[in-house]
Amino acid sequence: MFEAGNVVLAKVQFTDSFELKKRPAVVLFEEFGNVVVAGITSNAEMKGIPLSKKEGAIKDSVIKTNYIFTITEKAIEKRLFNLTSRKKQELYMELEKKLHRLSGH
Repeated sequence: MFEAGNVVLAKVQFTDSFELKKRPAVVLFEEFGNVVVAGITSNAEMKGIPLSKKEGAIKDSVIKTNYIFTITEKAIEKRLFNLTSRKKQELYMELEKKLHRLSGH
């Protein structure tokens, strides 16, 4: 079982190919063996929520709030660390803003 805020190493398929790559991601929620995650990148040019080495990342990184996907629990290789409750709140607030914009509110 995985919980919201777990940062994991997962095998993910990129949209531009069928290749699976191991990448870090943060768990948003898990239900019935499906895990909804947001991708993490070390590319500081990307938009998203900053994630520092002090917070547990291997390199200063960005949680990409525009890159959300569903994987199975089996695609997760291991848990790396957990987001702080403050960082988790920041992430969910940003996602909520995006959803409100999409709904036209």
